[in-house]
Amino acid sequence: MALSEGDRLRGHQLLDQATRERLPQLYANEEIGLAALALVKFFTPDANWTWYASEFDGDDIFFGLVSGLEVEFGYFALSELDDIRGPLGLPVERDLHFEPKTLEELADMHRRERREG
Repeated sequence: MALSEGDRLRGHQLLDQATRERLPQLYANEEIGLAALALVKFFTPDANWTWYASEFDGDDIFFGLVSGLEVEFGYFALSELDDIRGPLGLPVERDLHFEPKTLEELADMHRRERREG
């Protein structure tokens, strides 16, 4: 299925040039581990999935935290986020009001919410 022009532009809407440049390169935070800051938050407005990016390869691949079926650290792709639609068909959005937090703080927060929920 070919992407529409609007869908092709979503990658730029999810991650503007200034944010691309602000995110550290992949592996830049290896020395500080979970103390690395997640600078960007993406989420599904109609589901319970959240992606936090702490590093970016400058093109497509992020490293960060994903909270979905599990709370886990790993790699995810901007192109993947562009393709995801929640159960109501809504695309992934970027939280423009997100205040950076460490990966450790975010993982603890999501794990605590799961235990309390």
